Amino acid sequence: MRIDVVSLFPDFVRQCAEVGVVGRAQQRKLLQVETWNPRDHAIDRHRSVDSSSYGGGPGMVMMIEPLRTTLQAMREAAPEPVHLVYLSPQGARLTQGRVEALAKLPRIGLLCGRYEGVDERLLAHEVDEELSIGDYVLSGGELAAAVIIDAVGRLQDGALNDAASAEQDSFSNGLLDCPHYAKPVQDALGSVPEVLLSGDHAAIARWRLKQSLGRTWLRRPDLLSRHGLDAVSRALLDEFRREHSLRGQPRQDDAAE
Repeated sequence: MRIDVVSLFPDFVRQCAEVGVVGRAQQRKLLQVETWNPRDHAIDRHRSVDSSSYGGGPGMVMMIEPLRTTLQAMREAAPEPVHLVYLSPQGARLTQGRVEALAKLPRIGLLCGRYEGVDERLLAHEVDEELSIGDYVLSGGELAAAVIIDAVGRLQDGALNDAASAEQDSFSNGLLDCPHYAKPVQDALGSVPEVLLSGDHAAIARWRLKQSLGRTWLRRPDLLSRHGLDAVSRALLDEFRREHSLRGQPRQDDAAE
């Protein structure tokens, strides 16, 4: 897969993409990340990429021409068609499902805005979709681009040492992940649940599903309404609720009241 990023801070994007799982994916030739700086295509000696906003008001707007020329060069750099994403707080919320869909494409482009954003005319003619990583505003799209590169890159076949890791992630099956434990078995902070030490794979799978259902109920109950629980899952969730009630612990949303 190839990801092209249009950014005024290409070094930042490249550095983010060189570490961890995404860095390994590039080393293994599973992922290619390229950057494009609109200043390289500016038409004046100051390498200007922005101007004041028509209608007045604070802030600057990224201009059409440097971006249009940059996007043309980007598209012509490889034969695969580019699915271009503009990173914006006004975009659709990024979800694991959308990440999985993007990961199946041969090539995507990420357009990072700055200042007050990008001229609306360019967005209307060049961009395929707008995505947001949350209901807040950043100084630019670079951090959001890094998030998408990581989320998409780790799903490339062979990027993870164990492909099952991605299958068990939060949201991959519509639920939050179950708790995980490492050495030692005994600690002043508590002990590892005995079922995880039993070697009984069926019992471990049952415990993990119950904990996953319970954690979702506690922290993100909205996900359960979308998940559509089968009879086994409903029974496990009821079991978790009874145990939780006996422990007398509040749900996260109850504790916040």
